[in-house]
Amino acid sequence: MKERRTDILIVGGGLGGVAAALAALRLGRSVILTEETDWLGGQLTAQAVPPDEHPWIESTGCTASYRLLRAKIRDYYRRNYPLTLEARNNVNLNPGQGNVSPLCHEPRVALAAIDELLAPYRASRQLDVLLRHRPVAVEMDGDSVAGVTLLDENTGESIVCQASYVLDATELGDLLELGQIEHVIGAESQAQTGELHALPGEPNPLDQQAVTWCFAVDYLPGEEHVIERPAMYDFWRTYQADFWPGKQLGWLDVHPITLQTRHRAIFDGPTDRLDGDDFWHYRRILYRRHFLEGVYPSDITLVNWPQIDYWLGPLVGVSAEEKAEHLEECRQLSLSFLYWMQTEAPRHDGGYGYPGLRLRYDVVGTSDGLAKHVYVREARRIQAEFTVLEEHVGVAQRRAAGLDRAERFFDSVGVGSYRIDLHPSTGLRTYVDISSYPFQIPLGALLPVRVENLLPACKNLGVTHITNGCYRLHPVEWNIGEAAGAVAAYALNCGSTPRQVRNAPNHLQDFQRLLQEKLGFVLAWPEYAAVTPR
Repeated sequence: MKERRTDILIVGGGLGGVAAALAALRLGRSVILTEETDWLGGQLTAQAVPPDEHPWIESTGCTASYRLLRAKIRDYYRRNYPLTLEARNNVNLNPGQGNVSPLCHEPRVALAAIDELLAPYRASRQLDVLLRHRPVAVEMDGDSVAGVTLLDENTGESIVCQASYVLDATELGDLLELGQIEHVIGAESQAQTGELHALPGEPNPLDQQAVTWCFAVDYLPGEEHVIERPAMYDFWRTYQADFWPGKQLGWLDVHPITLQTRHRAIFDGPTDRLDGDDFWHYRRILYRRHFLEGVYPSDITLVNWPQIDYWLGPLVGVSAEEKAEHLEECRQLSLSFLYWMQTEAPRHDGGYGYPGLRLRYDVVGTSDGLAKHVYVREARRIQAEFTVLEEHVGVAQRRAAGLDRAERFFDSVGVGSYRIDLHPSTGLRTYVDISSYPFQIPLGALLPVRVENLLPACKNLGVTHITNGCYRLHPVEWNIGEAAGAVAAYALNCGSTPRQVRNAPNHLQDFQRLLQEKLGFVLAWPEYAAVTPR
């Protein structure tokens, strides 16, 4: 069996993993970065989800490297695409003009931008990237990770990696289970956390947010692009959850905040207009009128809509066989929804079905047209030295205590802002979508209660089922990962541990100064944002 040694091993090449690698590399450390798919970038690329961002993202509320990533994405379009003069000169170009973000774009473009960010370090061999490598075992030595065994999916061979620090940036927190590192899954109870929106009765580890298998489509009226009828189409065509107002395959859904029934279809008018409230405009990733006339026959939109949220079973806390079954059912749901839209969906202009909807295999880089990886909203979470609760960030609970902003954390290593947004869950309950204040990321939430050389670098930090809802989005995950990579490198550079960095005031102040001055972190919100609920 092959063996490798590095300063910092980062398992999982999503946004958190990439950001962690960049921080550690910039602080002079060698890094091995692994990824189970063949694309780095996680939810932004392999999961094909355009970035969910806050309203201040163009000016504050993210790290300098995340801002550079966004700039590189826009620059890629300007360098390589036939943009109109107006679009090319737009400093805040939104290639897809989608409603969900000021930077909706194709997954491959983000992949190219990430490759550019990492290229100098790969050339010098300071960074080694192992694609299609999946963790299969973790060897512990007391309170430390001694090694991680990775399976090369291409060759079937295994490799053991050893490192001074190991970062778990996997989508589901896989190293926590493999190393039997203390962690939590599912939904806590109010008795456990004191959270206003936690479960009122017993905790339920198998109550986890829905996952979604995304796909991209364009629309060519008059053409025929109907896919083969999916194997589970008859099931999904008739399925309706007790908490849902209509069939899963339909235009009725639930407004996440008000929980009122709403009708929202793929089209409510012309497809190529700039703005719209229909699903076509929701996560559109290419707006053809941003480009020279005649180059693109259609916009492209990314389908990550309520109809393809899969909540019939969780991915963690179950056997490998049950997980595989749930993933296949999730795939079948997405394909069934596309087939329904192509053949049976009520049309905005009368009749049924949009056979001109074309599945864009090329956009997501797969043979079946679905994203390379399922979109994951909730993972295993470390039992942390400090856990972020709803009382720290939730508007209702803060206001009930007479407070007008989120908790100020002395050990802040970044900021984020998003609603506490929980999709329907495998506990078969509807949305929990509540307001939160712009928040900080405490270093204590990155420190496991026992293990000294493992850090979370994705959605697996010290949050709850509730607060995960606002700590899981793109710029926040990036910041979490970058902070984890930075504290690991800093600890190595100064001969301390991350726990000592947090708990020794001189170390913490020095580390926070490094984050701000060398890596361009924002550690606190400006006043105008801090008091503005999302």
